[in-house]
Amino acid sequence: FFSRSGLHRVPGLCGRSSPISAVTMLWAGSVRQMYNTATQYMTEKMGGAEGTKLDLEFVDMERKTDVTFELVDEVQIKTKEFLQPNPTARAKMAAVKGISKLSGQAKASTYPQSEGVLGECMVMYGKKLGDDSIFGQALLEFGEGMKQMADVKYSLDDNVKQNFLEPLHHLQTKDLKEVMHHRKKLQGRRLDFDCKRRRQAKDDEIRQAEEKFAESLHLAQMGMFNLLENDIEQISQMTSFAEALYEYHQQCTEIMRTVVENLQEKKEEAANRPKVEFVPKTLADLHVEGISESMNGTSQGNSPTHKPNQLELITNAQPRSTNVSPMSSPVKSSPARTPAVKGPCCTALYDFDP
Repeated sequence: FFSRSGLHRVPGLCGRSSPISAVTMLWAGSVRQMYNTATQYMTEKMGGAEGTKLDLEFVDMERKTDVTFELVDEVQIKTKEFLQPNPTARAKMAAVKGISKLSGQAKASTYPQSEGVLGECMVMYGKKLGDDSIFGQALLEFGEGMKQMADVKYSLDDNVKQNFLEPLHHLQTKDLKEVMHHRKKLQGRRLDFDCKRRRQAKDDEIRQAEEKFAESLHLAQMGMFNLLENDIEQISQMTSFAEALYEYHQQCTEIMRTVVENLQEKKEEAANRPKVEFVPKTLADLHVEGISESMNGTSQGNSPTHKPNQLELITNAQPRSTNVSPMSSPVKSSPARTPAVKGPCCTALYDFDP
């Protein structure tokens, strides 16, 4: 089925090699290389076999490349959290974006800046208090300042995304990805070369594995070197980030300076405002009828109805006799001793003292 030269001959094609032969040989070589790679890897890890060692300079470049790979990913995450610190809002925006992609409708979702949320709250309640309230006017001044800060924060987000996050993302998905690909291929070809050399394969196979190993080594070294020597580009991106932050804080300082000046004026206005004497109104001023007026239909004046207490009831009652038994009959009052009583009164019928 396979000829000595490695070509796949299919009967009926007049001796010509089949188009499938190249694919078949590539697949067979790839499987053989993966087997050699896995065997050599296990031999080095489990059996203690020594592999080809690279120089310290290459190892140091590998270490710095790994650090760069980690920091690029981590800095992007932390920068997004810095610009949009609310995790709930970020999750909601991601969900809306995912649903929009599935539905095929582009739906923009804006992150709610905390300064803008607070400013909207202050403006809303300032309007509810009215223009005649100095406190309401102060709320309007402060709220408008916070809304201006939110607009400046949106400008900061756009600036940082364009001049810092996007270059980092390009570095991660292009340059770093390519370098890591060459390093991974170098590791596999190094294991294949060591496996064939350890097994004492044919000279042509060892020479071919060595050439591939040397090619991957060159590509990996050049990729890591170019990546690590490109510091000026990364520093320029960081400078853009710092300048955007400086401009943001500078604009916020100017906005807050104006807000503080306006609030100081409102404070002085409130302190210099003349005091207004306030007299609380009574129910009569509000023309609210009391209980007696609603029952009798007559007005007793503005004074409330007097209700006698227990002391008045006992005082107005007839004096009890000391000779009356506990179970005596009802007391009969003497007409001569009964004074003319003005107002409500009450007389006890029985003496309950022993």
